[in-house]
Amino acid sequence: MTDLGDLTDRSVLITGAGRGLGRATADALASAGAIVHLADIDFERVKAAESELISSGLRAHAHQLDVADEASVVATIEAIAPPLWGLVNNAALADAVGGQSFWEIDRGTWDDLLGVNLTGTWLVSKHVAPIMMAQGAGRIVNLASDSALYGSPRLSHYIASKGGVMALTRAMARELGPHGITVNSVAPGLVVTESTEDVPADRHQLYADNRALGRTQQPADVTGVIHFLLCDAASYLTGTTQVVDGGFVMA
Repeated sequence: MTDLGDLTDRSVLITGAGRGLGRATADALASAGAIVHLADIDFERVKAAESELISSGLRAHAHQLDVADEASVVATIEAIAPPLWGLVNNAALADAVGGQSFWEIDRGTWDDLLGVNLTGTWLVSKHVAPIMMAQGAGRIVNLASDSALYGSPRLSHYIASKGGVMALTRAMARELGPHGITVNSVAPGLVVTESTEDVPADRHQLYADNRALGRTQQPADVTGVIHFLLCDAASYLTGTTQVVDGGFVMA
């Protein structure tokens, strides 16, 4: 019987893979047999991650990537030899982005965050899609956030970007479905990673008080769902947003 969780010899590109959820995703997928391409604007981080995975007997390749720069996106994708089975659009500006009401955010901050979180997701997908269409198969997973469903205050630019990712996911799923490619998004809650260290204590408490499941959310809670969406078992699932937050937002 085929193990539907097996990703042996399947090549997957993960953006924002230098740390946090992106790095945890790379670890999980490599452990499932995938050939992982770790891409991040911080090349030293992904090179270190590449070395650690290879030393564990896993297959990994590091790439420097600025998802907001189309030339960088093109160069990275050209460096990856087809076939490319999966893409995980994880790169995002998330560190210390909250605290201001929407009328207090300056235009440059707004544009920078949307440029990475939403435009970056589109740019990488735009240049990966032709490879997958030529193959007649592929999986794309976009990282959204449950904050876009909850409407967290003092986070409007981040919420707008992640709500846009959910909408983009549905549009991409419609257009890529005829080519045998699925596109889904995952909307995590407040995961314990480096990017949430600066989240205010009151927001941590809000999640703690209102999750249906009492424990804190760990990266493995999310990477398991990403893994599933890349597998054969999820071949008939597309255009969805999988909310993974312990029942904080029940969508």
